Amino acid sequence: MEIQFHGAVRTVTGSQHLVSVNGRKILLDCGLYQGSRKVSYERNQNLPYNAAEVDVLILSHAHIDHSGNIPNLVKSGFTGDIICTYATRDLCAIMLRDSAKIQQYDVEFLNKKRAKKGLPPIEPYYTIEDVTESLKYFIGIGYDRPYRVMPGITLTFYDAGHILGSAIVALEIEDEVERRTVRLVFSGDLGRPDRPILRDPTFIDEADVLIVESTYGDRNHEALEEANLQLETIVNDVCQRGGKLIVPAFAVGRTQELVYRLHQLVEARDISPYLPVYVDSPLAIDATGIYRLHPEAYDEEIAHFMHEDQHRDPFGFDMMYYTRSTAQSKELNFLREPAVIISASGMAEAGRILHHLKNNVEDPRNTILIVGWQAPHTLGRRIVEKQPKLKIFGEEYLLRAQVEVINGFSAHADRKELLAWTGHLKRRPRATFVVHGEESSSLAFAESLQREQGFTDVHVPQLGQRFTV
Repeated sequence: MEIQFHGAVRTVTGSQHLVSVNGRKILLDCGLYQGSRKVSYERNQNLPYNAAEVDVLILSHAHIDHSGNIPNLVKSGFTGDIICTYATRDLCAIMLRDSAKIQQYDVEFLNKKRAKKGLPPIEPYYTIEDVTESLKYFIGIGYDRPYRVMPGITLTFYDAGHILGSAIVALEIEDEVERRTVRLVFSGDLGRPDRPILRDPTFIDEADVLIVESTYGDRNHEALEEANLQLETIVNDVCQRGGKLIVPAFAVGRTQELVYRLHQLVEARDISPYLPVYVDSPLAIDATGIYRLHPEAYDEEIAHFMHEDQHRDPFGFDMMYYTRSTAQSKELNFLREPAVIISASGMAEAGRILHHLKNNVEDPRNTILIVGWQAPHTLGRRIVEKQPKLKIFGEEYLLRAQVEVINGFSAHADRKELLAWTGHLKRRPRATFVVHGEESSSLAFAESLQREQGFTDVHVPQLGQRFTV
């Protein structure tokens, strides 16, 4: 059996791991690489393997860095099943369409610039029509229910607690060449215990081969109570200054958690019940609707909150507004009273958040709140670094607004939580591959596994590297 790593190695984007066994090829995730425009275009447009030779795609969850290149995979000749949880399929239906729209806008903008330079136009990775075609290949299955992928290979999903529908992938493989059974476990993105909305990540008892994420493999998050207090303080401070709180947030996962936490603060009267909160992202609105459709994924905390709360809705309260139309979004530019505006994208690279930043970044009364990891070369990273000048829509703006960062809302397990998860294995895997982390984080976590938990044969793969296991 061979595993070749085609993405999310020594970086956190573009998750793609190809397993070859018994003459079949199984692809784990098919994500978009997100980085500098030139490198992203080259890597995403040109798949590093023959899509027609891939027999099945197993998808851990719907985030674009894990699912975003599926339409291109299908367009390139893939005809197999795409197996995921029911909620992941529902989320992909909206997220992949949104990805296609963003690509179309980006390509139109770039082609105008290329035309001025006499360069030929470029094409998007895929279109909305390609997305629609790819959705025909999706198959949903439930957690904890073994599913026969093909002869000799059985798949079971376990709850990863990261976003709605996120899964840990466990494959029971009868290796015909080595005449043995191999249990391969792919963590996907692991969530955190004791978080609101979703259940805790499932502990796995056994794995012969382990592929594990390491986004925060070299550091720990602040305590949940501290993050809540930070949010309360930031909101109240910006209100006292008469400013607006601008929050770039991922449409799936982070937006819903923020809305729920603000709802809790309002109910406790820790922040003003008269402060308007706007979610200005059609994708986030659609995703929130899908969250409402899947209460089977909720944990006990949110179930209790829904029972006690007068609104019976964790994502809605009196001053909560969802703005879908462009006209509604533009009206937010004329707000003169304090408000919270949550908008996608989470790394401030596209979408309506760019308009809100453009209109608010130079006002010192305002605060930009960063609540998630920001990739290098993104506008979000430059804001975190507090670079004095920011380029938005090709124009420079001075960063005069306050900048705050809360890491405690991360949906990724931190170093301590990752080690608690790997430490639950009854015996150490025969081979372990540390992926989905910046190089320093992955190397540090690999060292922790060896030094603190006695793991042997631990690898931090390079892009394209192939291993026989």
